[in-house]
Amino acid sequence: MTPTRGRADAAITPFWLRLPRFFLFPLQWEPLLYAALLAVSSLIVFVIPLPFVDILVEIGILLAASRYAFTVIHFSSQGFLHTRDFPAQGDPDLVGLPWKLFAVLLVMGAVTAACGMLSKNLAIAAYGLASLALPAIVVVLAQTASVGEALNPAQWWAVVRAMGWPYLALWAFLFFLSGGTEIAVPMLAPLVKPWMLLPLVNFAIVYFSWAMAALLGYAMYQYHDALGIDVRFVSRATPAERDASEEARAIDAHVADLIEHGEADIALGIAYDAARVAEDDVYAQRRYHRVLAVAGKPEDLLRHGKTFIELLMRGKFESEAMSVHATCVAKDPNFLCVNPGNVVSFAQLQWRAGDARAALALLKGFDKRYAGHASIPDAYELAARVLIQGLDRRDLAKPILDVMKKRYPKTPQTEEVRWLLRDDDPTTRGATLAG
Repeated sequence: MTPTRGRADAAITPFWLRLPRFFLFPLQWEPLLYAALLAVSSLIVFVIPLPFVDILVEIGILLAASRYAFTVIHFSSQGFLHTRDFPAQGDPDLVGLPWKLFAVLLVMGAVTAACGMLSKNLAIAAYGLASLALPAIVVVLAQTASVGEALNPAQWWAVVRAMGWPYLALWAFLFFLSGGTEIAVPMLAPLVKPWMLLPLVNFAIVYFSWAMAALLGYAMYQYHDALGIDVRFVSRATPAERDASEEARAIDAHVADLIEHGEADIALGIAYDAARVAEDDVYAQRRYHRVLAVAGKPEDLLRHGKTFIELLMRGKFESEAMSVHATCVAKDPNFLCVNPGNVVSFAQLQWRAGDARAALALLKGFDKRYAGHASIPDAYELAARVLIQGLDRRDLAKPILDVMKKRYPKTPQTEEVRWLLRDDDPTTRGATLAG
């Protein structure tokens, strides 16, 4: 995950103006029936009165509710704002996210307890920081599926930096929603029979957790550019697309309507025809690429991704091209760009954005994947620079210099890495000074 400082998409209604809709989200047919099923399943504790059954049933309900909450966050962040639009095939990484979040909370709880042994005020500060960082932690976990990344304060700050001051408003709304069960249950309890109290409590917990997930996912969608999220649902035109012709906007609206009504194949045909006759039209190619993603056509997506990246780079849409490249690599780790120099450009974008590890990930194995290409010296130089200046790992940069001196002894890139490492090799000192 590589958030950058950026603004929200101006075409997307701010989350603070849509608060009532988040309360309505769990009342759509799919989540409503699922929530009711989970709530009713808690009655098993009365049918099977065995030890620990109540605990196991509650853990199962919470686990199922948490998995669906992460599904809501995942798809909402990509622009799917109604459950009827959710793709049938989800991300397998979502299955383990509740356990990973639990692990993160355990670690943070242990750190807070350790702080309490040193100072009460320190423990209060640690608890306050953890509470404030929790939405950012969930965002990082939803994007990376990594416990290590979710425990990294630099990643928390990257999310806060990407959203700006609205992050505080998001935290406040989520905080109040988290107390919804405590408010709703006492109000509704007198209206139901005693045996219905346990299902009522579980329904309230599930309802408010999914409302929170819808809010958090939508906030990620609002700031998808800054957070590096690839929006897959084409129900709303981007600012660039709004500059397209009336005909293009009409096609966008028609395609979006078809997708919303489950006619992805027809939408794909229309988008393909429009892209086929306008090979250099960014708007048409962008539309086709997004519909390919929604329609679940990975091979066509990868094939089109190669030409689309080239078109975007020619049009100076570097960030979007990098996002398309990331989508293609996620589909196929062996995906290769038509122009390997673009990969170096993407790594430079990540480096300038302050994400050294993302830059290195793009450059990893570059010389093998693009053997013999003229961009290899540039890739070596950038990798060495990131290791030295970004990660303070001069020890890892030295082998790169050794390879560069052997393969590219007279290039400016090799001279630059020599200077970065203050290479004192007496056999090359003259050449370095001459450079």
